[in-house]
Amino acid sequence: MEAYQALLARLRYKHLLMIATLGRRRNLHQTADAMHMSQPAATRMLGEIERAFGCQLFKRTSRGMLPTGVGEMLIDFADNALARLDRCAEEVRRHQLGGQGQLALGAIMGAAPDLVADAIIALKRDRPLLQIRLMGETSDQLAELLDQGKIELAIARYTTASQHNAFDFEALGEETLLTVVRRGHPLLEPELPPLSALLDDWPWLLQPLSTPARQAVEKAFEVQGLVSPRDVIECGSIFAALQLVQRSDCLMVMSESVLSEHLAMGRIQALPLSLGRTLAPYGLMTRKGSLLSEPARALCERLRTLAGRARPGDAR
Repeated sequence: MEAYQALLARLRYKHLLMIATLGRRRNLHQTADAMHMSQPAATRMLGEIERAFGCQLFKRTSRGMLPTGVGEMLIDFADNALARLDRCAEEVRRHQLGGQGQLALGAIMGAAPDLVADAIIALKRDRPLLQIRLMGETSDQLAELLDQGKIELAIARYTTASQHNAFDFEALGEETLLTVVRRGHPLLEPELPPLSALLDDWPWLLQPLSTPARQAVEKAFEVQGLVSPRDVIECGSIFAALQLVQRSDCLMVMSESVLSEHLAMGRIQALPLSLGRTLAPYGLMTRKGSLLSEPARALCERLRTLAGRARPGDAR
């Protein structure tokens, strides 16, 4: 513990900036320029850092300065620490200007979009000067942003087993998949062909392979002994997918909550085709052991209330 405290006492902001910048640029001269210092000064600083940690962090090679195993760990730590410092500095600045900080989050808009929108509106009602940055991505992309410290929390799903070790997760709800087509589609006739014929004869509009929704669809095909459709448009944008399905003969598979408004307006219609899958629960995902800001905690409470879920450990 004493050695650890001594190391922290010697580690300064510029050291973190040096590690992060050199990790990105892999060139000491370019790193020195980016930090507005001479190359000899940058060399001395790198030496100070390596002496503090007691090991080599970067190796000089013909391809530039390549990080060692420990170096990779420290680059990841420095990137996260600097991102959190930047957020903290921005919140302090906004507070001084009379604001109430900022909140960066991500959401898979396929998971109960009304829930996310209503929670944000309720939070802004109480904190009108809070700056909220909402990023809509796939679950795997949001996990990466969360790991990099670029967002504080995500409304997403686990996509790999290893994510259980990196992130805390609290389920909010589940989603059912529907297969839909445009209004007036030939397949809306009374007799629907078998799924095998649909896969062979019709174009499909599906989410990327890395998404839980696509994985659920592929699993449903596999269970029935069928192969994936031959004619596929892969689309990660919900807005673009909805436009495409209304203008083509594609069959689209998407969560029911995203489609409900378009179904009610008659723009698309659901086929009586069950792929037999309910998606894995979506919910609140945060970095393990991270302390959420007050606005993030408040948003989580609103999401729990709207989803009808109690805080873990609370009496139901």
